[in-house]
Amino acid sequence: MTDAGAGGAILRAGFVDVGRQFAETARLNPQQPALVDGGRTMTYAELAHRVGRLAAVMQSSGVGHGERVALLARNCAAYLETELAAATVGAVSVNLNWRFSIEELRHGLELTGPRFVVAGPDLVDALGAAGHVPDLVIGPDYEAALGRVREAPVPVPVGPEDGLVIIFTSGTTGLPKGAVISHRAMLCRALIFASELRVPRDDTFIAWAPLFHMGANDFALATLLRGGRVVVIDGYQPGPIIQAIERFRVSYLIAIPGMVEDFVSELRASGVRPQPVGVVGAMADLVPRSVIADVTTLLNAPYLNTFGSTETGMPPASANAIPVGEAPVDLPKRQSGFCEVRLVDADGRDVPDGEPGECAIRGPSLFSGYWANEAANREAFRDGWFHMGDAFRRRPDGLLDFVDRVKYMIKSGGENIYPAEIERHVLSDPRILDAAVVRRADARWGEVPVLFAASSDPGLTTDAVLDMCRGRIAGYKLPKEVYFIDLDQLPRSVSGKIQRHVLEQRLEDGQAGNRLPSQPDG
Repeated sequence: MTDAGAGGAILRAGFVDVGRQFAETARLNPQQPALVDGGRTMTYAELAHRVGRLAAVMQSSGVGHGERVALLARNCAAYLETELAAATVGAVSVNLNWRFSIEELRHGLELTGPRFVVAGPDLVDALGAAGHVPDLVIGPDYEAALGRVREAPVPVPVGPEDGLVIIFTSGTTGLPKGAVISHRAMLCRALIFASELRVPRDDTFIAWAPLFHMGANDFALATLLRGGRVVVIDGYQPGPIIQAIERFRVSYLIAIPGMVEDFVSELRASGVRPQPVGVVGAMADLVPRSVIADVTTLLNAPYLNTFGSTETGMPPASANAIPVGEAPVDLPKRQSGFCEVRLVDADGRDVPDGEPGECAIRGPSLFSGYWANEAANREAFRDGWFHMGDAFRRRPDGLLDFVDRVKYMIKSGGENIYPAEIERHVLSDPRILDAAVVRRADARWGEVPVLFAASSDPGLTTDAVLDMCRGRIAGYKLPKEVYFIDLDQLPRSVSGKIQRHVLEQRLEDGQAGNRLPSQPDG
């Protein structure tokens, strides 16, 4: 039993925040490469020096503990410098999506009320249209501000539940919600990343996906907290990505829906023999199965069969991988370590194995709620669990099958239809590049499923598409209409997920695309 008076000191001794952890990693690895941005490589000593100067700039501008530092920029070294500097002074980095509309951007700024704003030079006008002027513009202005610093930042006590970063969820409807990731959550995500994927301390991570998104941001920070190298690339550029995997060993190469097929073509054409890749991919449910087989064969690396979110990090179910060269028929998920998972009904009761239930999770990687959104927090956090809004079925062997979003369910003649169940079978055919099922109002059945398909075969018919599903799903689940759509016309969120509500609107507006021949009856 400890003396109660020592409790505060004991708690402080048991925690290190992200800013201090980075500073300690830099102290221990001063000459190790930390960031590669184009032709420039920065050591840990150089990066720590710049982070300290930027932290001092923030403090001199009145940024205090708990205040927000908004960041609107494309991927660059200054992006990660800004996040680490904000962490150093106990501020919260607000990672704004540069793809936001002006309305969404204004919403994010008004919601979080930043004290300090950093912007890329190409985004200053968008920021102005949203009613804000940047305090620093990345480029000469930014470098001059760092050059004027004469004093080190004043140390700020930071607690485990203090916010580190706010990342906006892509969602499918409504204005984005700001998910608060604490110092505790980010440190745990770094450790889970290392543990689940067996990532060595001096690994290289390629941050090409947007740093305003959890995927690139989590893993880039995890790498810098452990002494590895981050290669920063501004968006999907197959040339620089291929150059990086030719030069560096990479434990995890992010590949997301919408780019995997093109990457396969570019890698084949390059003739490059990459360094060993540990595992590739994300969101396997949204990638054509034949493409999974192609990319794993080319890289000689399994495909990571993930299910995580901005709110949870890699958990709850990103511990399974698809073997090299396999075009999987189904995609069972394996529960991640360092979390608890339940599948529950609408009343919060556990469902039997084999029955769909909403995934409820708790664990140390979990976010700390949505910023200034008590209604969303009350809905999501119930009985000490975070309810994800995603339905799964648990197999007898404990593996988890993703069913669909709980709220996106088609109610047809009193029966529940989950779109992902139909999509799974359609995507198993190599002629299908991508597909999405949406609901359409129907006078007889209430709602019916409609399929949008991108195909590599111009001669594909509706009957051929329906044959991909017949005998595998109930007859009432078969799509009542099939529309052909170009792959690049499938509307996607920043995380690569197809936005069903946009396709529904196209149906309503009569702009769905070309209906495939030989339509089934209703």
